[in-house]
Amino acid sequence: MGRWVLIDVSFAGMFVLLWYLWFVRYNRRRAANVLQWVHAACLGKGQLTDLTWQASSSRLKATLHLSSRWFEEARLTIRLLPRPLPVQWVLSRWREQQETLSFEADMGFPPGFHLDIVRHRWSGQTGAKKAQRKWTVTRPGPVILTTKEDWPVELTPVVNALATWRDKDFVSVKFNQTSPHFTATVALENLSDQKSAASLLSLFRELAASSSAKQH
Repeated sequence: MGRWVLIDVSFAGMFVLLWYLWFVRYNRRRAANVLQWVHAACLGKGQLTDLTWQASSSRLKATLHLSSRWFEEARLTIRLLPRPLPVQWVLSRWREQQETLSFEADMGFPPGFHLDIVRHRWSGQTGAKKAQRKWTVTRPGPVILTTKEDWPVELTPVVNALATWRDKDFVSVKFNQTSPHFTATVALENLSDQKSAASLLSLFRELAASSSAKQH
């Protein structure tokens, strides 16, 4: 009996080890593709350094050196599902955690305000559910809920820029007067190639320009 138990334990340990190694490789390849798209989107004006893996290859941090008037040294953080760890992976799926890319940088022209934008989407229906009911779907403009009674004039260009790029699935956008001046987190599913990465970097530059419009 003890021999069979030992064999079962050995097979289980081998399976867990193979699972871990396979998904470490998968996560690293996925993150490498994202970095490659971002680097290519810089068109030779950016350099990636200081790549550091954390949390069992579920989080990658890197520094992006940009020759840009808007951003100084930028820091990228890619957060992936903890696939190498089966229990944590199941929990993350149950909690519907997103894989994200965070862009954090100081700006050449720091914003003169603090702004923390969190994006939410809601959907639902009213009345009894009917299988034969025909729905008319409309696409309204963005609805903005703010905690400030007085809307600062300098925020208008930033909000307009975000509204223009409403199809980008932002998790959050932050502007601070102190370092880091700009932080944006986006769902990783929106990055699929160099074109989408270039579009995202273009939006970051537009947001930086709009936030410092009165300073240059």
